[in-house]
Amino acid sequence: MHRFAKLSVYQKALKFTGKVYKFSNSLPKEEQFGLISQLRRATASIVLNIAEGAGSGFNLEFKRFLKMSLRSAYEVSSIFDIIEVLNYSDQKTLDDLKKDLDEISAMIAGLIKSLKV
Repeated sequence: MHRFAKLSVYQKALKFTGKVYKFSNSLPKEEQFGLISQLRRATASIVLNIAEGAGSGFNLEFKRFLKMSLRSAYEVSSIFDIIEVLNYSDQKTLDDLKKDLDEISAMIAGLIKSLKV
């Protein structure tokens, strides 16, 4: 079993989730059951899949969950693109969030590669 709470990627993803939840409060209220809900679920899925996979005790299973986490990161990236197209946020805020997401995605990809299966 991996100690997921000590993984830097878990810690960074957890902080990112908090940032995204706060950011989503600034989105239009009519998106509460659309983009806001989807963004929050996808963002939380990144960190939750890291934790769930780490708890399996098997590298192959951990790798599978990390791949799901990475797919959720791609989903979040696409939602950011939609938010940008709809002009729901200023560019600096989105750029900062995208930078964090890119770092997390790279960390997940690196962890996947490092696991021996």
